[in-house]
Amino acid sequence: MSETSSKTPPAKLSADLADNIRRIGDKLGNAADLLVSKHCSRSGVQYAVFCIDGLSDRLIIQEHLLETLIGSDTDLAKLPVQEMKTTDDLDETVIAILSGDSAVLSEGSANARIVGTKHWNSRSVEEPQTEALIRGPRDGFTEDFRTNTALIRRRLRDPNLRFESFELGRRSRTDVSIVYVEGIVNDDLLQEVRRRIHTIDVDDVPGSGFIEQWLSDHFLSPFPQIMSSERPDKVTAALLQGKVAIVVDNTPFQLIMPMTIFSFFHSPEDYYQNWIISTIIRVMRFGAAFLATFLPAFYIALLEYHHGMLPSELAFSIAGSREGVPFPAVVEAFAMEATLELLREAGVRLPKPIGQTIGIVGGLVIGEAAVRAGIVSPIMVIVVAVTAISSFSLPSYTFAISLRMLRFLIMMAAAVFGLYGIVLSYIVLNIHIANLMSFGIPYATPLAPTFVSDWKDLILRAPFRVLSGRPKMMRTKDKNRMKID
Repeated sequence: MSETSSKTPPAKLSADLADNIRRIGDKLGNAADLLVSKHCSRSGVQYAVFCIDGLSDRLIIQEHLLETLIGSDTDLAKLPVQEMKTTDDLDETVIAILSGDSAVLSEGSANARIVGTKHWNSRSVEEPQTEALIRGPRDGFTEDFRTNTALIRRRLRDPNLRFESFELGRRSRTDVSIVYVEGIVNDDLLQEVRRRIHTIDVDDVPGSGFIEQWLSDHFLSPFPQIMSSERPDKVTAALLQGKVAIVVDNTPFQLIMPMTIFSFFHSPEDYYQNWIISTIIRVMRFGAAFLATFLPAFYIALLEYHHGMLPSELAFSIAGSREGVPFPAVVEAFAMEATLELLREAGVRLPKPIGQTIGIVGGLVIGEAAVRAGIVSPIMVIVVAVTAISSFSLPSYTFAISLRMLRFLIMMAAAVFGLYGIVLSYIVLNIHIANLMSFGIPYATPLAPTFVSDWKDLILRAPFRVLSGRPKMMRTKDKNRMKID
């Protein structure tokens, strides 16, 4: 028997109102929050209104549905509501009720009118917590799907802006939307995003992080190949570059694709201030990324293997500060870095006021106590502090976590092979980055492969008059984003 013929045909509603009430109740297990209101119109027609308590707007139901149905002979198709559709499918009716809509059924009709009455308590629009800016808009995405799509619409009033909405999760039925600008986005990229997202066939889609892991090209890589963001301005800017966004219900973190490694060094604030200042800040970020990844490894290599590379005065100073320290540099570095990671994780998990205190005071107290006890040297505390500050300078939290993971591997290579281990780690890291892909775009673009014109917005952030074209690596349909006289 073929798979098509073995499928159960969809269950249909019947013309018997009592039977429909019973079947819908059975489908939902006669849930306590399922509200069923039975009424009779002036002409004697029996009606039943179904909704879920807490997900539907009771004011709309009372004023626009119940009063109209009871007080007049108005046909269901003429109810004074904006969002309404008709269905004869039992499962579709149940899903609509679970989504916050109301279903109106009448005696003698095998159709249900699905009325848009979604309403639930949600967090108001606030400043993003993970992507704070000094200069820029203060609004961020929330957990409400429609609020998030409206925030994008508000910034991009282009009739070519497209939202392809559907549901993911056989049981959760999570609202998801693919967002792009028609006429800019490359069709091959759009088709690939559609193909991958339609391969998701699971019970539950708990958030955008699940979709990010499912869609990534290389799940074994520590580097993120899709960017998550709380900022509507960041998503809008990406759409105008020819990228695709995915908006997911129940989460403030929306996805942008494809991404290159250099995208994680860019911030929306780069475009809100003078190009010279933005360029200097970007250079500082690249330097901070290098320090956050390699500084502890260099400390280990120089102290364990390559003392002669240090100037004499610096070598004597370090040797004096390490006098009495019972552990070699590698043990000292691993112990302090592990302690720092524990403090950072504890600060994130604790309530915000307490977490900040633990992170700052805990680091100072433990560092000072370790130095006084002679367990670590003062220079090690300085190295760990500079490393931590450097990792905080990166605008992408997920990318910073990747560098923190790699730091320990490079420290192990330095402990075994010295500077040769650091050089080998750097080579392997570059080979890995060069082999990564993100939806058909090489991760090292625009360096490898080379797109010289895209270098104007790579490390340097050129003046706006120079940035007239969209990134060539995106192969967009519309190549220009501004007209220069």
